[in-house]
Amino acid sequence: MPGENLSRDEAQERGRLLSVDAYDVALDVRSALAHGADADTFRSRTTIRFRCAEPGAATFADLLAPSVTSVTLNGRELDPAAVFDGTRITLAALAAENVLVVDAQCAYSRTGEGLHRFVDPEDGEVYLYTQYEPADSRRVFANFEQPDLKAPFTFEVTAPEGWVVLGNGAQDGAAEGGRHRFATTRPISTYITAVVAGPYHYVSDSYRRTFKDGTTLEIPLGALCRKGLAKHFDADDVFTVTKQGLDFFHDHFDFPYPFGKYDQAFVPEYNLGAMENPGCVTFREEFIFRGKVTEASYERRANVILHEMAHMWFGDLVTMEWWDDLWLKESFADFMGSFALVEATRFTDGWITFANQRKSWAYRADQLPSTHPVTADIRDLEDAKLNFDGITYAKGAAVLKQLVAYVGREAFLEGARRYFKRHAYGNTRLTDLLTVLEETSGRDLTAWSRAWLKTAGVNSLTPQVTCDAQDRITELGILQEAAPSHPELRPHRVAVGLYRRQDGLTEGGDPALVRYARAEVDVSGPHTVVPELAGLERPELILVNDEDLTYGKVRFDEGSLATLRTRLGELADPMARAQCWAALWGLTRDGLMPARDYLDLVRRFAGRETDIGVLQSLHDQAQTALEHYAAPEHRESAGRELAEGALRELRLAEPGSGHQLTWARHVAAVATSPADLQLVQGLLDGTAKIDGLDVDQELRWTLLEPLAAHGLADESVIAAELARDDTASGRRQQVRCLAARPSAEVKQQAWQAVVESDVLSNALVEATIAGFGQPGQRELLAPYAPRYFEAIERVWRERSIEIGMSVVRGLFPSWLVEHATLDAADRWLAEHDRAAPALRRLVLEKRDDLARALRAQACDAAAGARP
Repeated sequence: MPGENLSRDEAQERGRLLSVDAYDVALDVRSALAHGADADTFRSRTTIRFRCAEPGAATFADLLAPSVTSVTLNGRELDPAAVFDGTRITLAALAAENVLVVDAQCAYSRTGEGLHRFVDPEDGEVYLYTQYEPADSRRVFANFEQPDLKAPFTFEVTAPEGWVVLGNGAQDGAAEGGRHRFATTRPISTYITAVVAGPYHYVSDSYRRTFKDGTTLEIPLGALCRKGLAKHFDADDVFTVTKQGLDFFHDHFDFPYPFGKYDQAFVPEYNLGAMENPGCVTFREEFIFRGKVTEASYERRANVILHEMAHMWFGDLVTMEWWDDLWLKESFADFMGSFALVEATRFTDGWITFANQRKSWAYRADQLPSTHPVTADIRDLEDAKLNFDGITYAKGAAVLKQLVAYVGREAFLEGARRYFKRHAYGNTRLTDLLTVLEETSGRDLTAWSRAWLKTAGVNSLTPQVTCDAQDRITELGILQEAAPSHPELRPHRVAVGLYRRQDGLTEGGDPALVRYARAEVDVSGPHTVVPELAGLERPELILVNDEDLTYGKVRFDEGSLATLRTRLGELADPMARAQCWAALWGLTRDGLMPARDYLDLVRRFAGRETDIGVLQSLHDQAQTALEHYAAPEHRESAGRELAEGALRELRLAEPGSGHQLTWARHVAAVATSPADLQLVQGLLDGTAKIDGLDVDQELRWTLLEPLAAHGLADESVIAAELARDDTASGRRQQVRCLAARPSAEVKQQAWQAVVESDVLSNALVEATIAGFGQPGQRELLAPYAPRYFEAIERVWRERSIEIGMSVVRGLFPSWLVEHATLDAADRWLAEHDRAAPALRRLVLEKRDDLARALRAQACDAAAGARP
């Protein structure tokens, strides 16, 4: 829609003209309980008080709404038909001081953007919540939708009586006639305002802290979820992590939490992991676990809680001026979330997860053709939406982790403290942060910031070692390389670890690979010598970036790689082992290690992995290697071997353990043979047993999907499972299983529901897409490759950006790893050079994944052809 995609230039001009003094927003959501068309919209009345630096100038307010009832500017009635075009309200002849009043009918959302309305299939209850980032608050109330026009907000919400209603501020007095008024906030940006309303299950607690000066801070805590999930809600653990996080951030930030209360709402059909709305944080309700999960799931939830809490300071208190500096909040929150996780909670191995999972996300994003510097060039809101990616989050966090090692922990934290005090309730750019860090560290960060924040790409680090006749090191160097497309070589502070085999170090007396020497060195340029390690005995394994200090792809010399091929399971240190696994996966993705070799390593050594998060990553990566990187002629035998290994490890796993549950899920995911599928069926119907394995409802759905995909569970079987679990989660799983069935008619129905219709909610679109693209159904899915390229521009134009992203990413014909598919993508890109840049970026990224898969398959095929 014209005007929907706000540009940076427009925002800068509006930011130059305007200063906003206050918002008063009144929403009436009683229509949420209506039926039919009456339940489509709600009333929104907004009063904005703002100043204009150039009286007589014109600007615009943002609003995405089906209709506007009235617009009043400085007491003057404006004709909505003349000033409102569906996305913007034209405001001419501004005074020095202005009052704008907009009365509109805004639409409830089914895509998770704006004010989302969800009807619980279990009990018919209606739940509402908002989600705005980067620019969807304009779907709920008229505003100036850009982060630098901060203002205090006062919300009033009229809702059905008996509902729980929350906003950013505490409720101001008792509700009267369903009308809830909330305390005025401190100055915040539009995208972090929030409303949550419905018959939520609410649990309360409090946090209290006394500071050194004797003052006391008390924060009311709340945690809420749908009533149907109340029996599964472990609010005590949520509050435990919350209090640990508040202690940690108060210990280190020296700036008391500034937003009063702290509610955490777990909401349905949420597009994100969570959102940092001050005083009213929202999370996806999948963080409430309906069945048994591994410790990795609890760690992930704790990390997200702490990530969002870090945003209260990085992002909410101090906010980037424009989305170019999105990293100023996301990179810091990602880093501080892991920092707090390790130092303040029971999840003391959180840096292993960071190295193995978060940085893998970053490495993938940084090798795409769409990679960008951490400080990005964000031209408009569509650019902003796509830059919530592995660069902005995980690479930025990894760079900050290295910065802490570079300037020192205390200098870094003192810089943060000064940053908060200097810019509280304001907006900043990169230079504002660098200024305080230079003050506290005494270092000039100009070169560092240029190398790490203003250039794109990832370096690779490879050890080069020579030894004398006595097998002692004469020289150990580190080769630094960069891709030709991004040739920047960067300064790295790394630890280099030397490992060798020692007998009798494990509990069973088996040999282990252990580190016997370590040296830190500053890597710069293409080759750096590590003099401290000269003269030592030849190692069996050299690990550059030991302890994961820097951001870079780790490579191995031939001797180290040979050691890992035979003794990876003997590596004693879990962080070192996780880094080796990640590096081996990087070699496989880059077409430098055949997929068959990586799958063989997983088959032989994954069973010895102690870190449950690493194990889950290995399973995911093994499936990707099998489905996308293995040579087609080798795929069947490789899949059979992988399934055999998974079943063996399932039977060996400790009964009732998280490892057993993880192996059970993996067995289901890779089952293809009649015998494997018979076991899956037996576990589902109870005729087969694995000692200690509790087949709860969540695991039942996991077992049912492969049966549906192989034609062993028809619609009636899936319906029977839904009857056992007729909940919101059960409905999503049902839709996924239905779409997974191997039938041309089923695939056509799924395609129609997602591409040709907008009836499904965001969650059901996601579930349908997940079921549609089964790797074993390539012939059945082949006709949809040309249909995809014919449809995507229309989908992008007609659907919301969230749904458009889901369709373009999720239905790209990744299942057809063929040159013909690559050619089709190239033709579309060539013929649609004027398509929306964000759409072209998504297609280009998927095209790159496909090209990578073809290179990996060629590598695997070449390995198979060797005698």
